[in-house]
Amino acid sequence: MDIDYSVYLVTDQFDYSQEEFLKIIEEAIIGGTTIVQLREKKSSTRDFYNLALKVKQITDKYDVPLIINDRLDIAQAVDSAGVHLGQDDMPCKVAREILGEDKIIGISAENYADAKQGELDGANYLGIGAIVATSTKTDCSVISREDLELVKENINIPRVAIGGVKEHNTRELINDYSFDGVAIVSAIMLADNPNTASENFSKLVKE
Repeated sequence: MDIDYSVYLVTDQFDYSQEEFLKIIEEAIIGGTTIVQLREKKSSTRDFYNLALKVKQITDKYDVPLIINDRLDIAQAVDSAGVHLGQDDMPCKVAREILGEDKIIGISAENYADAKQGELDGANYLGIGAIVATSTKTDCSVISREDLELVKENINIPRVAIGGVKEHNTRELINDYSFDGVAIVSAIMLADNPNTASENFSKLVKE
């Protein structure tokens, strides 16, 4: 499965109207975002579903994979490219049985043990972090440098750095730990120009 994980946008609605929210996603994709994860922690199932349909219209337009956070039912209902699961969500193996072999499954890994288990369970990629403490996800711990080195040396599926990733530390993360991409929330969603922010991350990862 040949997926470009280089600029991985994880959405957050913040205080945007839906129109503004959708426009940011489209601008980010035009700028260089290669994959989008729709993360809706507070929405009802109906609202999540309706929003996912609208986001998928945009991602389909630009041939960018849409990943749904946590919710296998939403992923199936809108026929998204896949799902991203945390350590407290549906086990990867069970999700694979439900979704089949053609869908992308990503797993959050806060340490090397999580990462290794995700790989063994058949994940397509791993979200590794938090790299540094972050305001958009207050319940996650920061991964140690030792674990980052273990992940770099021993994990053979694509890895995306998440949690506190900004323009100033992206090149260091890519160079030091050989990540396949960076997952961005506020640095794109709250940027004055999401197009330019996305373009800058794309250059930093690919250089």
